[in-house]
Amino acid sequence: MNPGDRVRVERGGVTNEGVLLPSTTRDHLVVKLDGGYNVGIDREEADVEVLESGVREVDPAGDDDGGDAASEITFDEDLPTVSLISTGGTIASTVDYRTGAVTAQFDAEDVLRAVPELAGRANYRGRVVANILSENMEPSIWRDLADAVAEEIEAGADGVVVMHGTDTMQYSASALSFMLDSPVPVVFTGSQRSADRPSSDNVMNAVCAVEAAKADHAETLVCMHASPSDDACALHRGTRVRKNHTSRRDAFETVGAAPLGVIDYEAAAEAGAEGDAAEAAIEWNREPTARGSAERSVDLAPDLDGDVELVKFTPGMDPAAWEYLDDKGGVVIEGTGLGHVHTDLIPRIEALVEGGTVVAMTSQCLDGRVCDRVYDTGRDLLDAGVVEAGDTLPGTAKVKLMWALANRSDPAEAMGRDLAGELTEESQPWR
Repeated sequence: MNPGDRVRVERGGVTNEGVLLPSTTRDHLVVKLDGGYNVGIDREEADVEVLESGVREVDPAGDDDGGDAASEITFDEDLPTVSLISTGGTIASTVDYRTGAVTAQFDAEDVLRAVPELAGRANYRGRVVANILSENMEPSIWRDLADAVAEEIEAGADGVVVMHGTDTMQYSASALSFMLDSPVPVVFTGSQRSADRPSSDNVMNAVCAVEAAKADHAETLVCMHASPSDDACALHRGTRVRKNHTSRRDAFETVGAAPLGVIDYEAAAEAGAEGDAAEAAIEWNREPTARGSAERSVDLAPDLDGDVELVKFTPGMDPAAWEYLDDKGGVVIEGTGLGHVHTDLIPRIEALVEGGTVVAMTSQCLDGRVCDRVYDTGRDLLDAGVVEAGDTLPGTAKVKLMWALANRSDPAEAMGRDLAGELTEESQPWR
């Protein structure tokens, strides 16, 4: 019995069938089920039957030579070049067994060691911008990341994959959508579960992200599981995506519409393994932005005004709590319904606007768009100087306002216009 064999394991009245994977301990078996999930099984009293030998090529656990070989980066002039930029996160992390915590500790080259399925698909350039868990992301790192992506493209990258923790990936993808006008794909990907945890999604997400980065478009995307199974990844536009589940592998959704595209894992893996672009594996639901010219000119506007707050209105909120917003450059409000707050807050909001703060309104509903012309409260907010942000997602609106304050002469006007796909022409039916 060896890693890569198809096995049937019976223990305690439960039967699991799949491909045997390397295990980090001698006491447990790890089996990849047909649905894509991994299960760990105590070896004690387990009855194992080998159904078929060598159905999948797997490096033995603990084989240093095999790991090093998988991570070698060689240049093939017939392959496109994809830059792998690491910021940390679960896709490039392992478990610290002393504490049980997931630790981001790999650089970009280690991703190739962790995901040998990436080998042969492209020429890779590895780069580390940060080595953090994504809850520690800062706007200053967005600027560093935008600079790094621009430099990689100008150095000849045909596409860029950003390895990022999932908790704040939507914010970083939004930031780069505004900061970069890229002629090639920029694809964010991550993993909900670390590589050494059963049911890790790192391999499929990484392979699909690389294939999406090789494809014929110039979008800034988030590439993550489209369903709980290992069948396809959704390609979400960076300004319309949101993490909507804490732990599911398909936690990310495009709000207000279908994903921009879907990439079939099996078709992409097969085509990409030969170095080909897996165009046929991608089904676009809407026309993506086309690739730019071969000169790879990048329009970079990385400045941000960090003096922006996102405030969620709730019933019973004390108007005095808004005093800390005085002198802020911008405030994004998550209002109720069409974009409302308690009428007692409107004088405070008007004072903010009169003091020079740009105040933009979004909706907690997420689906649908703000319209403050329907009810008296909304009209009073407009009279107070509030700017409607349409159907821009609240988190995206914060990032957009940070960018607009630093790059546009009239940031309030910019909040009402589509700059990077954050505003849809019309809201789509949500049921």
